[in-house]
Amino acid sequence: MNKKIPMRQCIGCGEMKSKKEMMRVLKTAEGTITLDMTGKKNGRGAYLCISGECLEKARKNRGLERSFRMSIPTQVYENLEKEFQREDEK
Repeated sequence: MNKKIPMRQCIGCGEMKSKKEMMRVLKTAEGTITLDMTGKKNGRGAYLCISGECLEKARKNRGLERSFRMSIPTQVYENLEKEFQREDEK
């Protein structure tokens, strides 16, 4: 029997990919937004392909704003970009 692969939609490009191929952006109960590398932290999650391009697209098309139903300050996007770059270097 085939095991079902959890699929998620990228808020940047809109492509469906398996959960393992994506990065989870998390909004905690306190309202802070961070990258959740484990994919298991509590809070509302939105998924992005592991590429700066998709983060840029999500920024332009307001993907995070839609996912979290709130306005996202530019500081948050800048922090996410830094975290993305750190992950790229690994």
